[in-house]
Amino acid sequence: MRVTRTRLGRGRTPDEVLLLLDERARFRGIGTAAGLSGDWFGSRAVLAPEVQLRPVSDPFEVPDLQPRVERVDGAVGGGWIGYLSYDLADPSGRRADLPEAVWGWADHVLRLDADGWWWFESLDSDVTAAEFERLLSLPAPAPSWRAGPLDRPLPAEHGHAVKTCVHAIEAGELYQANICSRFAGSFAGSPAALFAAGVRGLQPRRAAFLTGDWGSVVSFSPELFLARHGDHVRSTPVKGTLPRRGPADDALRQRLRESAKDVAENVMITDLVRNDLGRVCATGSVRVPELLRVRPAPGVWHLESTVEGRLTGSDADLLAAAFPPGSVTGAPKIRALDLIAELEPRPRGVYTGAIGMASPVAGLELNVAIRTFELHGDRIALGVGGGITADSDPDAEWQECLHKAAPLETLLTG
Repeated sequence: MRVTRTRLGRGRTPDEVLLLLDERARFRGIGTAAGLSGDWFGSRAVLAPEVQLRPVSDPFEVPDLQPRVERVDGAVGGGWIGYLSYDLADPSGRRADLPEAVWGWADHVLRLDADGWWWFESLDSDVTAAEFERLLSLPAPAPSWRAGPLDRPLPAEHGHAVKTCVHAIEAGELYQANICSRFAGSFAGSPAALFAAGVRGLQPRRAAFLTGDWGSVVSFSPELFLARHGDHVRSTPVKGTLPRRGPADDALRQRLRESAKDVAENVMITDLVRNDLGRVCATGSVRVPELLRVRPAPGVWHLESTVEGRLTGSDADLLAAAFPPGSVTGAPKIRALDLIAELEPRPRGVYTGAIGMASPVAGLELNVAIRTFELHGDRIALGVGGGITADSDPDAEWQECLHKAAPLETLLTG
């Protein structure tokens, strides 16, 4: 099998093209459009025009089911696109409305390169580039949606979970756990339109859109869970948060970098990720090339670090070692998973799982499914949370949840 590709043109944004593809897929009735936008595989967007996204029973194995393909530098070509929900790892056995895992094979994609050119790329697909050349010349449709304010749990509910978690940390049971709440409300209209508006307005680094008869996932994540290119694997855990006041707020960025609580959060999880990758990487290859970088995300500043290594196993081995992401569980991970199941009254669903693509040409990239809407029927849900350490304050932790949710709630309700 080989990759074929055709350069199409430039000037169209990922949100516009996704809406055109969504309309095309609905008109044709064959599969659905799906897409990744922001920073994926060295490109600004990778969109699948039509893909059958279905629940799967062996989700970690799917990325390894790849044909042999001649590598082409810069290309993606196609691959498996889908998600892994946190529910796969929940020791309580709870399940939210969406399936535990969904994957679908895309034998052709539209890719927006770093220079603004759109490419049609195919893995021996019968579809040709000519149709998409015409598509890129069409005006983008303008679907809409309606949603009311999201219902929130009482702050005291989250505060009680935080206090209990702090007591467990003080008792020496663990060092850190991520405690989350779930906001929910009603939704009517186009999930693709919601995704397009968020990509346009929030400009998230790791956005993803998946939809099917099982529901929809609309993710505006800022966080990379795993990137595997060849045998090089990388993870960029995000821990540590302060609200943004403006793009040039140097004092606030410095305050975050010097915050003992936020730095402790990040360093502990970075060490956990080192251990996770160390289980499947060559001895001595795991290192931390970047520690405690301050980066912007919608509504907040984050601390992030990067861990990398040389993978000696398969993608399935990598997922088994690293999932669910350490930044949204805690350390030690097994005890954190158990404590989360005890303290959080609702299943997390896709939230804090992973979304992305596995390509036989370009490798594997998955985000951490935070800042992510889950849609099922006429309902929409949004998970929010944060890392709890020994000196966490329950009121401050609740405010952090609100800061993280605010840009998405504004997007949703206008």
